[in-house]
Amino acid sequence: MRLYQTLVLTTLCITNVVHAIWLDTNNDTTIREDCNLIAKGLLDYYEGTKYGGTIGMFTPPYYWWEAGGAWGGLIDYTFFFENDTLVPLIKAALEYQTGDDNNYVPLNQSTTEGNDDQGFWGIAVMGAAERNFSNPEDPDKAWLTLAQSVFNTMTARWDENECNGGLRWQIFQWNSGYDYKNSVSNGCLFHIAARLARYTSNDTYVEWAERVWDWMYGVGLLTEGDWWFVYDGAKVANNCSNITKYQWTYNQGLMLAGCAYLYSYTQDKKWYNYTHRLLDGSRVFFKNISGSMVMYEAACQPSGTCNNDQRSFKAYFSRFLGLTSVLVPDTEPIITKWLVDSANSAAGSCSGGTDGHTCGLDWTNWTRGWDGMYGLGEQMSALEVMQNLMAHKRPAPYTASNGGSSLSNPAAGYGTSITNTSPLHLGPGDKAGAGIITAIVGVSLIGTCVWLIL
Repeated sequence: MRLYQTLVLTTLCITNVVHAIWLDTNNDTTIREDCNLIAKGLLDYYEGTKYGGTIGMFTPPYYWWEAGGAWGGLIDYTFFFENDTLVPLIKAALEYQTGDDNNYVPLNQSTTEGNDDQGFWGIAVMGAAERNFSNPEDPDKAWLTLAQSVFNTMTARWDENECNGGLRWQIFQWNSGYDYKNSVSNGCLFHIAARLARYTSNDTYVEWAERVWDWMYGVGLLTEGDWWFVYDGAKVANNCSNITKYQWTYNQGLMLAGCAYLYSYTQDKKWYNYTHRLLDGSRVFFKNISGSMVMYEAACQPSGTCNNDQRSFKAYFSRFLGLTSVLVPDTEPIITKWLVDSANSAAGSCSGGTDGHTCGLDWTNWTRGWDGMYGLGEQMSALEVMQNLMAHKRPAPYTASNGGSSLSNPAAGYGTSITNTSPLHLGPGDKAGAGIITAIVGVSLIGTCVWLIL
């Protein structure tokens, strides 16, 4: 793999100790050392090991969904560097937050949880299955089973009553945003379906991915042309005709990597073409700094308005770029260039805080060092853009047929929380099945009464 060798040094002297981020993008050792420092800084925000904290959760103001995103990145961290130090911590978090029905609708989140929130935990455990992450002892919590459970509960909420399909942003009607159908919720479903298809070789998942893609395209959340863009969402009023045209890195990444997974599995040329068009569209998230293409959050970073959620989006985008470069190999040269340039610039921003390697938000002015911004999202983003330089130095995501060991349960997730989340709309097959069950119950009751009388 071609790498553009660069050396960046940022230092900060504190009490006569020099803390430094060295990044030599052609040297695995320095990448490892830098990521070790950044991962340590990320876990400074973790509350699960602190008195009064909750396992799996990070300190406020970081929401539950972002914790799922963080654990997904740390799974890759353990895999890329063959470092199992954090495995017990990650494993405990992923298992603790599954909820009673093992579908990532836990009681502590069940009244405020959105489809996108659940989706990011589903993506985390899908990554665990693909990386052969240490398997749980409980088969109901097997990583693949949990991902299938998330998929099943999300598809059960597919809403044909408004806008002819799509997932709503929120699960519950009383939450603000229930009237909004957005790309991140639908993108998570598309993305998980694509990964399940490749892992299990089950074409039912391909059919669902196509359904989501076609709906997003039909409603206008995906734009067609030489470059493909992904817009934020639309309110259900007026048949989702008023599109909110914000563009976010993680939405672009969800769809990009989802297409790459589908092409890797199906070899269908359309998914190859969509991958390249979405990759071309991703250029809007890179600023040309003297020939270096540096990642930034175009919708909020220039105006200084990125909130806590948005400050983590570059993390997932970096991960999805790395996956795409592996699954569709001819995307590798451009993606590697983007990741190398962005990783070098991110390293330049990681010179803040009392530890001297707290990472900032703005990588486009890295020569000025740390920009004064800090938080979980900044640490996650710097970690993922750097560690994905290792994507081609470790095996591609495993499947069930080439070494993946996680247990499958295609029917997982159908517990009580699936029916408590939103009204389910039964199709003809569902109604027929319900009728048969009703008949069986009726016959059983009559038989019992006859037996009692006799």
